[in-house]
Amino acid sequence: MRVYLVIMDETEEARKALRFAARRASATGGAVHILALVQPQSFNAFGGVQATIEQEARDRAEVMATSAAGNLYSESGKMPTIAVRVGEGQAVIKEYLAEHPEVAALVLGSAAEGGPGPLVTHFSAHAGSLPCPLFVIPGSLSSEAIDQLS
Repeated sequence: MRVYLVIMDETEEARKALRFAARRASATGGAVHILALVQPQSFNAFGGVQATIEQEARDRAEVMATSAAGNLYSESGKMPTIAVRVGEGQAVIKEYLAEHPEVAALVLGSAAEGGPGPLVTHFSAHAGSLPCPLFVIPGSLSSEAIDQLS
């Protein structure tokens, strides 16, 4: 089974990447994995405060991923696999890919304006060393254009 891994955040480009992945998965009899990243906190507060800050960030990521999964389920009838991981994005994604050899493609969204973002920049520069193809979905694509492509 083909598994499409989507890195999910609260941006429009992530939603477009998810739409593309969901449509490809549906067309190929595959599945979608949603990976939400929680950036590690760059400061040290008192133990309890630090733990609360990190838990709140994780909770926000889980709510966002679950919401995206619910939308996907309502459209396709298939529930994606959801994972929330704490760490630097590039390292977490590489680790996830190593743990899940069933992933057939990494699907990232690129912003409609400005630079492509750190994940797209990194993984497009290192696409040759990935264990699967990389799909970069332009943020300027309309839903109709994504539907036609997928």
